[in-house]
This record gives sequence, C-alpha cells and structure tokens, in this order.
Amino acid sequence: MANPKLKSPPQGTNVITRRKPAAAVKTAYSQAEREEIFRRFSVQRPEPRGELEHTNPFTLVVAVALSAQATDAGVNKATRALFKVADTPQKMLDLGEDKLRDYIKTIGLYRNKAKNVIALSQMLVDDFAGKVPETREELVRLPGVGRKTANVVLSMAFGQATMAVDTHIFRIANRIRLAPGKTPDEVEARLMKVVPKHYLYHAHHWLILHGRYTCKARRPECERCVIADICKSPEKSSDVPAPLVELPPQVIGEAVE
Repeated sequence: MANPKLKSPPQGTNVITRRKPAAAVKTAYSQAEREEIFRRFSVQRPEPRGELEHTNPFTLVVAVALSAQATDAGVNKATRALFKVADTPQKMLDLGEDKLRDYIKTIGLYRNKAKNVIALSQMLVDDFAGKVPETREELVRLPGVGRKTANVVLSMAFGQATMAVDTHIFRIANRIRLAPGKTPDEVEARLMKVVPKHYLYHAHHWLILHGRYTCKARRPECERCVIADICKSPEKSSDVPAPLVELPPQVIGEAVE
C-alpha cells in the first residue's frame, strides 16, 4: 500500500510553530526579592565559612563524612587530635581502623564511619595518588561520600559554586518557600536556578548559617531575621526585619548547634 501523501499548506501561508513555554522555577519570590534576600545575607556575613575544622582537602572530606547525623562542634572536638596524627590518606591507613575508632568514638555511628574513612583513604592512595579528586563524579566514588559531601568539598576545598543541601538548607528552602522540594536533590536543583548567580558561591553557607542560628528548626527566631519583611513562610511571627549589620567574625570550632 502506497504511503498517503501529506498535505502541504497552501502557498503563501505562514506556518507558526508554537513552542512550549519554559517551565517556571518553583519559588514564591520574584527575581528582585531573591536579589534582596541574598544582598542582605551578604551584608550580614560578607565571608561566610563552614564550621568544620580542617587543614587540607583530605581532612575536609573526612570531617564532612563524619558529620552525618552529628554536629559540627562534636566532630571538631573529635578531629582536633585525630588530624594531628593523620592528615593524609597514608597516615590514616597507618593509624588503622581500631585506633581511628578510639579518636571518633564520641561521634554517632562511629564504627561504620571509621570503616568508611579507612576505605576512602585506601581508594585515594590506590586510585588518586593520595590526592582528593576535584570532580563530583570522582568524589562520590569514595566510600561514605555522597552528593552533599562532594558538594561541600568542591566548594570549600576547590572554590566551585555548589549547593550542598543539608538538613538546614532543606528545611529553609521548604519553610520559606524559596525552592520547595520533596528531596535534597530536588531542592538543590531548584536553588541552583533561583539563587542569583553572583551570590551562588556563598549561598549554601548563608542558608546553613541562617537555618542554624536564626530560622531554627523548633522555633524560627523571626525577631532576629534580616529578611522578615520579605519572607513568605506561613510560620513567621514578625514582618519587621532585624537591623542589617555585619555580624562578628565566625569563631570556627566553637559553634553551638
């Protein structure tokens, strides 16, 4: 059976191809509002920093891996002595799993974490010449290193603009409706789109610190919030923003969760 001929439009007829509109990024804030939110964060904390103590990319990987389901302050107390004797993959292997457990036994899930730290140290020695890789794809191959840990390392060790979605950022993104999502990956993808590009490098630290010290899990302290007038959270208790002043320098290692 011959293929039926397709009818062509009459000559002189303009064929209009309609493109589907690009899907809007899910956020409750206009571009101007998002600019203002992160402008205020930048005034409040011009150079925000992570609160895990480390001396090099390797100790950062270990510290972040140990911080799962633990506080930064608790990890810092355990790693101060550890990193004095094992600040490279080979030194960690020389220390061994049993002695490593003694250093980190105050941290939750320390037995499994010790196994992962030894395993990732071995992989760094065997596959990466003892150096921490600089790509997410390679980092997540390391035992105990997930996407969040990889993003922290890429940002803090190698200066890449990433969004490490921890419990604080996940809560904030949903609570204030900045980038709501059901999973950390979904929130990460949306935040990467809604955060103004020129603020993206520091954005995950600003959001973490905002969630840790102001927009707290049990009760957000709206009276201390510099974006209270912009915030669209149904939980907020104040529309009056706190004075926009630069905060004192962070004291790394003494953070209170």
